[in-house]
Amino acid sequence: MNDPTNVKLRLSNSELWGGLIGLALGGFVIWSGMKLKLGTINDPGSGYVLFYTGILMCVFASAIIVSAVTEGGPTLASRWENVRWSKPLLLIACLTAFSVALEPVGFLLSSIPLMLLLLRLIDPVRWTLAIPIAVLVPWGMWWVLKRLLLIQLPSGLFGIG
Repeated sequence: MNDPTNVKLRLSNSELWGGLIGLALGGFVIWSGMKLKLGTINDPGSGYVLFYTGILMCVFASAIIVSAVTEGGPTLASRWENVRWSKPLLLIACLTAFSVALEPVGFLLSSIPLMLLLLRLIDPVRWTLAIPIAVLVPWGMWWVLKRLLLIQLPSGLFGIG
């Protein structure tokens, strides 16, 4: 009665929906590339890489759709079972606070607390390791970006960074 070779097309198949979304996104990327002008292989336009990237996205999405139709896949509900939302939400909150504080406070004074929060809350690291990393990594990034690459970073209210 239950033949494993007879796979029914289910609308709750998460891979089918992922493939359809990927196909739509690939179509949008192709359209955007065409809108920016393709150019030629010897004189590529600004949409040249975008156009061919969209074609690749559509090919891969089509392969996912074919696989989902012929072989089936997990349901949408099974993908979201036992998902722990606290850490992703905490990460989003930290990054939102960082983006809000970046311009008025400056790169260094906003990225050091962000690193410290991420190191202590997301994947807890002991304080003796978290503090040096939270200070040295943003300081090193600031030095590379500002001094080596000469990229303008927000220095903030206090003019630090």
